Amino acid sequence: MTWRGSTDVKDRIFAALAYILPLIVVLPFGQFLLRQFPILGIIYLPLQPLISIYYRLPLAGLIIFFVLFLAVVRNPRISHFVRFNTMQAILLDILLVLGFLLLPILRQALGVNLLTETLYNVVFLGILAACGYSMIQSLMGRYAEIPSLSQAVYSQVP
Repeated sequence: MTWRGSTDVKDRIFAALAYILPLIVVLPFGQFLLRQFPILGIIYLPLQPLISIYYRLPLAGLIIFFVLFLAVVRNPRISHFVRFNTMQAILLDILLVLGFLLLPILRQALGVNLLTETLYNVVFLGILAACGYSMIQSLMGRYAEIPSLSQAVYSQVP
């Protein structure tokens, strides 16, 4: 839905690019799935340079978070469409950070078994699906409506 105005090609591309952040951050959750199905690694081939930079630089995630939030989401000169999608990508990233805090505790308590591998796979595939859906919708010029998450984004982006 483009009810906040029309979007041009540039806005569509920038809105879709915002979802690269959660795609890179979710990579450690895919360790079990990517080990079992290495062909899925093809998805990440174009992102290899960005992945290596992201994981080499200390605090890269925090720096990118603040740059995107302060320079894009809170900038009224940028179109609502780009700000909405950037904020939605940031919220996906925040959910992943919470997952990074909770799932290792569960992994330590239960060990590596079918339950923990399944949880890691669900998080990985869920974020992969959400980012893929959102990128496609953004490139088509539509707002990607993810239940509950999009409502939180609408409340944050005026």
